[in-house]
Amino acid sequence: MEKKENNTKIWGCLLHLSFNMWEDYISPHRPFRGFRPYLELSEPLWNDAINKMAKEEMNMVVIDLGDAVRYESHPEIAVNHAWSTDRLKTELDRIRSLGMEPIPKLNFSAGHDTWMGEYSRMVSTEEYYKFCTDIIKEVCTLFDTPRFFHLGMDEESMGHQSYQSHVIIRKNEAWWKDFIFLVGEVDKNNSRAWIWPDYMLWNEADQFFKKMPKSVVQSNWYYGENFDLGQMNENEQKYVKSYIDLEIHGYDQIPTGSYHADNEKSISNTVQFCKKHINDSRLLGFLQSFWKPTIEEHRERILKGIELMGDAKQWFEKNS
Repeated sequence: MEKKENNTKIWGCLLHLSFNMWEDYISPHRPFRGFRPYLELSEPLWNDAINKMAKEEMNMVVIDLGDAVRYESHPEIAVNHAWSTDRLKTELDRIRSLGMEPIPKLNFSAGHDTWMGEYSRMVSTEEYYKFCTDIIKEVCTLFDTPRFFHLGMDEESMGHQSYQSHVIIRKNEAWWKDFIFLVGEVDKNNSRAWIWPDYMLWNEADQFFKKMPKSVVQSNWYYGENFDLGQMNENEQKYVKSYIDLEIHGYDQIPTGSYHADNEKSISNTVQFCKKHINDSRLLGFLQSFWKPTIEEHRERILKGIELMGDAKQWFEKNS
């Protein structure tokens, strides 16, 4: 069954049930990273964030599930106090009742897959493929055949894993084999794959544009506030020009901003730049991220980030 595309622009925020993307992380400037064997979640903040998204007229909530759900197919990866599948389905119904579309995210980057438990050390094996098949199928069922399935796939590099004691990096054909397999599993379940393209796009652009299926939704990301290419160094230009390169090659995009640091203008400037440079038919919408666990320590930042996304949405609609 082919799902009918929704032509309404996406205004979404990424919210974390699980933040277990790093096995260990000793970087002094990011102490909140690393594996925790229990569900680290403030449900009051989660509820307030969902309600704030509805108030700001967001229409999508991307949920980073990870190991925060006790899946029936693989209960062994669940952290202590993980949500049951019934609890998750109840929450998905609540999100829909507020006029928003819940979308699942599981990050399959070998640099962000600590949530997989023992399977994160089985990358590219038959056991790994079986696990991925099972978990994608179950999540698609839990979400009642979601329109999109975010596969992550970002930052699979030595630089991004330099603080970790266990490093796995797929390159070239090894990366593409696993990636195309994951996209195929999403397709089998009548959803559409969505990724962060940075790992291949920024480093192996020729490979990327030769092999990346047009069916895969691209969320290039740049979290700075300056979009003036003339004032950037070559490396910074690469991040911003990727939006233009994806447009030239005809990919559907959901550009991503953030409010994880002192960068309040990230999402608003992303919206303004991409509205100018991406054809409206391929600009599916925008995603705001916070890159913090959903705990009270980060309440102000998460709620402010949602508000910034609401402001960006208002600007876009006034100028369309």
